[in-house]
Amino acid sequence: MHGMFMNNGAYWLIFIAFMLLSWLVSARLKSKFRAYSKIPISGLMTGRDVAEKMLRDNGIGDVTVLSVQGELTDHYNPAKKTINLSREVYSGTSVAAAAIAAHETGHAVQHARAYAWLNLRSTLVPVVSLTSNWVQWILLAGIILITVRPEILLIGIVLFAFTTLFSIITLPVEINASKRALAWLSESGITYSETYDKARDALKWAAYTYVIAALGSLAALIYYIMIFLGVRNR
Repeated sequence: MHGMFMNNGAYWLIFIAFMLLSWLVSARLKSKFRAYSKIPISGLMTGRDVAEKMLRDNGIGDVTVLSVQGELTDHYNPAKKTINLSREVYSGTSVAAAAIAAHETGHAVQHARAYAWLNLRSTLVPVVSLTSNWVQWILLAGIILITVRPEILLIGIVLFAFTTLFSIITLPVEINASKRALAWLSESGITYSETYDKARDALKWAAYTYVIAALGSLAALIYYIMIFLGVRNR
């Protein structure tokens, strides 16, 4: 029992550390985008213009660029083949808007080129979506009933492992999309030396959010496995 309390204490320390780190990275990301949203790009192309030009330059004609509500809600939907840009990005003519629009278009290019990591992530989406609403409840029940029904925790661990795998696979997908975006922004002349560096910096901080999420999920998975193995080895 003492060991369980020690494990719980360690878990909460790690949990709080990752929560704080996630908040700091998110705050820094928003600060970067606010600053870079005030710096215009050459030609004053909007985020929509950037996305549509990048699609044309890559020979993609079946993807639609849409405007959606919210802040930093930008995403690519492979099922509907839509690039969804927040209003500030959709209509913005800044370095931040161009970077985000190009990044999301990078996912459309990945889709069109059958990028392996994106295909793998898309395969996991139905599983993660199905389990995300109740996996935490299974894990909680598994911990409470660990001494009498350890198999419940094992089921929770297996389900949570899919979430962790999804977070890890997301890393190369996001990094590759940013690389495609930055290369195209430079080649197309939309960014020059100074604005290119700012676009790269903005996307770098965006990538950090995915790194923190993946590490946090992996740490939680290891914690649950340690609890399960600790009971099994008694």
